[in-house]
Amino acid sequence: MPEKTADKVETTVATDPAPGAAATEAAPASAKARSLWSDAWNDLRRNPLFLVSAVLILLLLVLAAAPGLFTSASPRDADLAKHFLQPPNWGNFFAADWLGYDGQGRSIYARVVYGARASIMVGIGVTLLVAVLGTAVGMIAGYFGGWLDSVLSRVTDVFMGIPYLLGALVVLTTFEERSVWVVMLAMAFLGWTQIARVARGSVITIKQADYVVAAKALGASTTRILMKHILPNALAPIIVVSTIALGGYIAAEATLSFLGVGLAEPTVSWGVDVSTGRQQLRNAPYVLVIPSVMVSVTVLSFLMFGDAVRNALDPKLR
Repeated sequence: MPEKTADKVETTVATDPAPGAAATEAAPASAKARSLWSDAWNDLRRNPLFLVSAVLILLLLVLAAAPGLFTSASPRDADLAKHFLQPPNWGNFFAADWLGYDGQGRSIYARVVYGARASIMVGIGVTLLVAVLGTAVGMIAGYFGGWLDSVLSRVTDVFMGIPYLLGALVVLTTFEERSVWVVMLAMAFLGWTQIARVARGSVITIKQADYVVAAKALGASTTRILMKHILPNALAPIIVVSTIALGGYIAAEATLSFLGVGLAEPTVSWGVDVSTGRQQLRNAPYVLVIPSVMVSVTVLSFLMFGDAVRNALDPKLR
């Protein structure tokens, strides 16, 4: 009997794993891999600055995508005899006369709602074009180096030496019809330099990493190395710069339209309304102030969003 009991105890000890070993084996299975993006998201969702700016941006995007949800009035319907500079009716929220009428008898509220589409479209469109062009130039210059880097860097310096608003003004004056696409292309033509510089610096650092050297040693093509290894690791600073610059592009479009070289009638835009509202600054300042406030809120929202993303993606600032 005692021998059988001892054999049974030995069998139990042999088959049951040690508690420490079980915990050690279970830890890797339950642990989740952490990355820069997951850490950034954990930081962003607890950041009030990001949450407020994200809600405002979402509202503006819905306003631009579906203006009919917010008003049934037309931004181009004008009744000069009946609505000439009619003041706002603050008690009638979200009605056509809520924010008053401009000097042509058009609903300011309807024009503010429909004007979001052109202004935000220009900002997002220019940002995408600039990000693609600047990233491509920066990656080519930083990865290949040599004379190609020197040529592209000097071209970038030449474009950086041109004042942005002055250059866009000169370019846009050469076009008789200034549509949304014309304004976007003119602004993107001069605005890619900063992202190119950021991308070039990131690529120069990343191409010296061990995984890039290993990919080259294994015979990976240049396109695969750039797309699979370098670009994903260089995206963080590019996204930060692009997000912060987006608000600046919206402000630049409003400035160009105010100067009379950006978007023009019949396009409905906040910049166009600011330009026409300056004529009524003394008699009806709300015609100028209301679209100006919309531009300011939009630019501020994207700037706050960009600052929050920058703080989340930079480990030194977290």
